[in-house]
Amino acid sequence: MEADWNEITRISTGVATKLLRPTTFVFDDNQELLWVGHDNGRVASFFGPDLQRYTSVIAADGPTPADRSIRQLLLHQKGILSLAPRSIHLNNRRGLTQWHLVHEQMTDVSCMSFTANPSQILVAGRQQSMFLVDIEKGEILQELPSPNFYIAIKKSRYLCAATIDGAIDFLDPSTFNLIATWKAPYAAIIDMDARNDLLVICGYTSSHLGQQNAAPFASVYDLRLQKALAPIPFHAGAAYVRLHPRLHTTSFVASQTGQMQVVDLMNPTAVNLRQANAGFVLGMDLSPSGEALAILDHDYFIHLWGSPTKIHFCKLSQETEFPDQQSKVPLVDWQKGSLNSIGMPYYTEKLLSAWPSHLVFDVGAPPSQIDPAILYSLQPAGLGQYALFSRKTRRYQVENTRNALNEASQAAPRFLSEKAKDTPRSRSKAGRETSEISEELASATLNEQGQEEPSLKYGNVEIKYSRFGVDDFDFRFYNKTEFSGLETHITNSYINALLQLYRFTPLLRNIALHHAASSCHWENCLLCELGFLVDMLEKARGVNCQATNLLRSFGASREASNLNLLEQNNQSISSTLSATVQGVNRFFLGQIAHDFRQIAGSIHEVDLSLATVAKESIQCMVCRNEIVRPGTTYVNELIFPNHDLKLAGRHAAFKFSNILKASLERQSQSRGWCENCHRYQQQNFIRRNFQHLPYVLMINASLPNPKTRHIWALPNFLPPEIGILLQGDTLQILEGPDLLARQRSNTRNLVTYELVGYVAEVSGSDHDRPHLVSVINTDISDPESHARSSNSPAWHLLNDFLVSPLSTAEAQNFPLLPSSALKNPSILTYQIHSAHGALDDTWLASLNTTLLSNPYSINQMPPHSSCQPLPPNLSPISANPSYPIALDTEFVEFEPPVFETSNHGSNSTTEMVRPSRTGLARVSVLRGAPSKGVSSNTDLNANDPNSDDDADFATPFIDDYIVTPHSLIHDYKTPYSGIRPGDLDPTRSSHNLVPLKVAYKKLWLLLNLGCVFVGHGLGADFRKVNLQVPKSQVRDTVVLFAKDGGRGGGRLLSLRFLAWCVFGEWIQEEAEEGSGGVGPAGEKEGHDSIVDAAMALRLWRKWEEWKELGEAGLREMIEGVWREGERVRFKPPRRVRDRDRENGKGNGAGGGGIDAPSVAVSGRNTPEVRLSAPGQGVGPVLGESPLR
Repeated sequence: MEADWNEITRISTGVATKLLRPTTFVFDDNQELLWVGHDNGRVASFFGPDLQRYTSVIAADGPTPADRSIRQLLLHQKGILSLAPRSIHLNNRRGLTQWHLVHEQMTDVSCMSFTANPSQILVAGRQQSMFLVDIEKGEILQELPSPNFYIAIKKSRYLCAATIDGAIDFLDPSTFNLIATWKAPYAAIIDMDARNDLLVICGYTSSHLGQQNAAPFASVYDLRLQKALAPIPFHAGAAYVRLHPRLHTTSFVASQTGQMQVVDLMNPTAVNLRQANAGFVLGMDLSPSGEALAILDHDYFIHLWGSPTKIHFCKLSQETEFPDQQSKVPLVDWQKGSLNSIGMPYYTEKLLSAWPSHLVFDVGAPPSQIDPAILYSLQPAGLGQYALFSRKTRRYQVENTRNALNEASQAAPRFLSEKAKDTPRSRSKAGRETSEISEELASATLNEQGQEEPSLKYGNVEIKYSRFGVDDFDFRFYNKTEFSGLETHITNSYINALLQLYRFTPLLRNIALHHAASSCHWENCLLCELGFLVDMLEKARGVNCQATNLLRSFGASREASNLNLLEQNNQSISSTLSATVQGVNRFFLGQIAHDFRQIAGSIHEVDLSLATVAKESIQCMVCRNEIVRPGTTYVNELIFPNHDLKLAGRHAAFKFSNILKASLERQSQSRGWCENCHRYQQQNFIRRNFQHLPYVLMINASLPNPKTRHIWALPNFLPPEIGILLQGDTLQILEGPDLLARQRSNTRNLVTYELVGYVAEVSGSDHDRPHLVSVINTDISDPESHARSSNSPAWHLLNDFLVSPLSTAEAQNFPLLPSSALKNPSILTYQIHSAHGALDDTWLASLNTTLLSNPYSINQMPPHSSCQPLPPNLSPISANPSYPIALDTEFVEFEPPVFETSNHGSNSTTEMVRPSRTGLARVSVLRGAPSKGVSSNTDLNANDPNSDDDADFATPFIDDYIVTPHSLIHDYKTPYSGIRPGDLDPTRSSHNLVPLKVAYKKLWLLLNLGCVFVGHGLGADFRKVNLQVPKSQVRDTVVLFAKDGGRGGGRLLSLRFLAWCVFGEWIQEEAEEGSGGVGPAGEKEGHDSIVDAAMALRLWRKWEEWKELGEAGLREMIEGVWREGERVRFKPPRRVRDRDRENGKGNGAGGGGIDAPSVAVSGRNTPEVRLSAPGQGVGPVLGESPLR
């Protein structure tokens, strides 16, 4: 409080006779506003130092005046949160209501506070329950038991909650568990404030006569040390307290008589006193800037204190929007004449609005952004600052910034649906252009002359969407290799390059796959998800994949969010992409060790492969006391020498091997706790004694400043091989001729490492956003690479879903060329040479299949009544490696598709910006053969599906519903999925609910057991489930019953039509009005995954029977199905039920009035058509086929 602080403004905010008494008030942290809540539910705001009235809204309502009283106001970016005993209200700063939340369990809530998630608040009060509320949606996310009755909550390191009996409960801001309780020296608490690591409290004490008065001191508590500090003496009685927002140890304390003091908590003797002209103080608040103080007295006046010369409520306040001044409408006398008597103006010259086109110019071009390299190297001069010229453009060259928002990216190819329209003889001009671009993409390289265009390979790639969604995008345009890329339309997909580096590191790949094959069922296990992803990429053989499940688990990690590693966090953080992915690398490797320990019990195997084990000697700089502590790390940070870069080409310190050695043996200083001095002191890391070096050396190649980028530009700076020699406490790292000489002399204990690859940040032009790519030597993960005649490494660039081969020179060099895309290496991986091609696939023989035989449920509900889990020996799957199973899945929609419409004069185009995001909701898997087992498809076809010997045919052994929070679901898609609200809720569902990880792992186990998947439209199901199944293990009836096997494109037949056409059965029928969702025979109407899977299985077996007729016979049968489809427009006719016949609604044919089919069909199990009753014509009836 400065010397000129005094009362500036005083206004009345309430009238006692009209029940407009203010109950709480708070300064806005975004605008120059003061918010006041009243006991009648009204919230008003006042603008500026003059406290001019701004808005006033009703925020609470209730049957009694007590239910309408505003108890607390809380500020958020979206607006102001108002808390009443039975409701929560959010309105924006202009007074418009955003949402109003009422809950039956809210009976007496009195306080609220933000949590670790800034979009959530915790609401508590004098009741048994607390509520976690989502501010964005205005919904209650969770109801929690309250440890105590609370009257106030303040957020700092913990959630500090004041109880009604004078105690403080410290709650975890993430889990809301009770951590500790401090009994303050008060009978009751009046006010408190918490900021940083300090908590200050005021309260009542009881006298010997039983009266309660404000205590003559304010208590201080250290949240970090969990202990009370010396109290602040205040003889007038401390009633209200606020901590200064910028001076962390300064506190404002006020009494009920208006006396105020400003005191330093670390030096209570330094006191500044003031006296407010108020009879009895009811409250106090300090502005976020620390420049204004508001006091409420018993006459309901607000006194605003501050310095008249500089008073602001916020440090950086936003402009407050005021309503426009309404101009007075001129009076028009309509009695003098009619409207048609007023003529239109006549113009004799050209209007100013008719501006000639040659005089129209674009103005307001945005300024070009300053290169970050220039900002980093700025040095002060006389009248400003200067820096070296970055040479990205010519000197004095003006940059065109008008197209800055149009980010440079790959030219997208035509959609597959468009290509299907072109015949080979009539290729369009667009087709020729696509071919030319593809050829240019294959030949683009980074050479020293910069003659070819590198941005084709290294630039941003983007998925375009047609009306058919992402499936219509031509990914093969970007990848002609056998190595699969990863798609980019998923949140946090910026780590795709790092995941590819893990996938091509054999030892890390082996750990992930063996763990995925274990008994781990933990839902968010990143090591399991990495194993699933690696297996999917290896099975895909060049087909694009998506890391949806792994990225979902990564996004659900609270630790990753706290480290600002998620995309939604990085948007507001000014860290570079390289620094972020290096943090992801540290997090992932630490999480891999943690997940591995959950199942194996130890991390010895992980430490052998990934951990650098050492003992660090640390010395206190004051007392010289030396201690030794373990220094295990999974990632080694590369530290560059601080020498003149002009000597980089000649100085030995700039060799990669010497930089790595200095980084491993780093000597640094930091502050730490000294046990000898019993205080924090400066400490020096004097040496590291290495106990073990890992088989896989993960290196974060951080670039502390742009100057070190010139070191990477040295020719052949990054060696393809390094040798590490550890003898006692001596560490040697060799490269080039030195390493070759040691290898020829067979030096003992010499371990050779080879470069697996690296992740690099690519920054091209000023308009191209930086992104990550990985450059990998794929030979290292190829067991047959030594058998090939060529000894050159197979280097590949993996730029998301773009995969392209690279030359060795291009892969291992990082030129600094103005016309080139700059590759800034972020993460390097070296692996021991003896593990070259060491892919361990023994996990296939040790799959833990307990999930398939033991029912798993999180809500303890049994599976479907017809579901019979497999026996422990997994018969009949174990007896037949190619055992057929029928699969059908159902999905719900998380987010709808987003479309963008552009209008250009009379033409308008609609483009899909983002496809819909779906989630797995139900999985049903059925047996496809008798339990006694079969040895071939021929034997299988000999079994009649209606015979007693095939009792297990189409019997489900998996029918899982996937638990999904209702708040995530946008549309249940009930007409297509059969999923209804409540089916996926553990508290309401009557179905067997499992986590997504469990449902996915069951399918993954069946895939790796060799089962053949039978279904209808399996390609879409596999893509949404995120499962890659080889074609040899897929029998898709969509393809089997398509013309030319689906190779010619065009229409595909629906399962509903095939069921009617082949078997004369109706499925997937919508429920009729009054039927209750149940058909006449008791079957469930609409989609049901068990019914759909069983029908697909029967169709496949029917197709196998037709196949025995020969190629010509099979083709004739398929064409007959298509002829019948064209006759009924590929829609089965409406089923005529008994009640329809009685009401005369039949149309003359028992199955929709179709004529007798003309297709001659034969086959052992093909039902015959029988005649209908006289007068009803000939046609299919229920259970019969129109094909005879």
